Amino acid sequence: MSVSTAAADRTVCAPLPVLGRGVTVPLVTGGEVSYAALDYAASAPALQRVWDDVAAYAPYYGSVHRGAGYLSQLSTDLFENARSTVAGFLDCRADDQLIFTRSTTDSLNLLAAALPADCQVFVFETEHHASLLPWRGARVTWLDAPRTPRQAVDTLEKALADRDPYGPALVCVTGASNVTGELWPVRELAAAAHAHGARIVLDAAQLAPHHPVSVRDLDVDWIAFSGHKLYAPFGSGVLAGRADWLRAAEPYLAGGGASRRVTRREDGGVDVEWHESEARHEAGSPNVIGAHAVASACKALTEAGFDTLVAREQYLVEKVRAGLAGVPQVRVLSLFGDDAPRVGVISFVVDGWNSSHFAAALSAEYGIGVRDGLFCAHPLVRTLLGGDAQTQGECGAPEAAPGEKSLNAIRVSFGAGTPDEHVERFVAAVRELVTEGARWTYRTQDGRCVPAV
Repeated sequence: MSVSTAAADRTVCAPLPVLGRGVTVPLVTGGEVSYAALDYAASAPALQRVWDDVAAYAPYYGSVHRGAGYLSQLSTDLFENARSTVAGFLDCRADDQLIFTRSTTDSLNLLAAALPADCQVFVFETEHHASLLPWRGARVTWLDAPRTPRQAVDTLEKALADRDPYGPALVCVTGASNVTGELWPVRELAAAAHAHGARIVLDAAQLAPHHPVSVRDLDVDWIAFSGHKLYAPFGSGVLAGRADWLRAAEPYLAGGGASRRVTRREDGGVDVEWHESEARHEAGSPNVIGAHAVASACKALTEAGFDTLVAREQYLVEKVRAGLAGVPQVRVLSLFGDDAPRVGVISFVVDGWNSSHFAAALSAEYGIGVRDGLFCAHPLVRTLLGGDAQTQGECGAPEAAPGEKSLNAIRVSFGAGTPDEHVERFVAAVRELVTEGARWTYRTQDGRCVPAV
């Protein structure tokens, strides 16, 4: 979609109201400016709708599944209605389970704990650490970074066909990269997995906030995402999908709520009968406010209409990409090429700049918040930058001082709450920093590049 075409489409959808839109921050050069939050891929600001819904419920907060009182019953209904709302948002199958967790990371660790014996896991090196690391107790096959969507499918098909012994298998794949924003061929990967007797879990942390996600249409077995990236930053996540592995597994956490019946034995031990419903993996008092917030965000995005939300975001994507393309010193990172469809997540490096220094200058001199580092996707960023496993760099800012080289990049990300002015200011700031340099001096402090005082 060209900028001109998208410009016509985006007029039907103004930015959704989010908290923090009017916050001002000080500049190191003097004065204040409205903060441009362009780090949505890490944590998106709360939708005003979400905040209002949480505030309206807060006086009625009560224990869930625990009490006979009115507030407990109301809270229980709210919690279970939230489960139904999110299941509808994801277009889950009738017999799927939807478990509320703390985050995508928590969801995938829960699933990892539920794998059947001798399960083999297949993961591309391009995944976020939330998808790379939970499977350490399983037999894991690491797949090299593909350079086209077709190559991704072919690589997976070959790996699955060659597996020995032929037993239970799980494929874990992202829906949209948290580094490049590129969309992955999830439906085709799911078909390949199922054709070879494997199951598939979709990491939708970066997909669900930007695109409609249908478990049925994509034909994935499980899906995981985080509320804090879906404009509901109240510490809640979701794992939804097939019930059989979850019912067969030991509870993720042992405690109240997960148990149906607990009795003492004559020998002094304890016998436990665990629930087979979602409660099996939701021990303890659940985060009812977090679940309510996620459901509120799902409603808000559905009511706003993903067609218009996607059209407006693509307008912003093209605006940023066109602006960066006009600065020869900037190199945008990509696996699948310039024409690959993507969400509002763009990473890049600037010739002659340490990325931590560049991000610090954007913040201190322009009031623009972006992310720098390896974005908790170390193997992918190293592949994209041509570095090896020993090259300096880490999940946050690298240790290198301004002017020193290290393996890291800059990420700008945005979404349904981003106004045009924020991306326009970002593009102008990049151009000005590259052509004129920083107006302040910077130093490294506690691993972060900060303005020198």
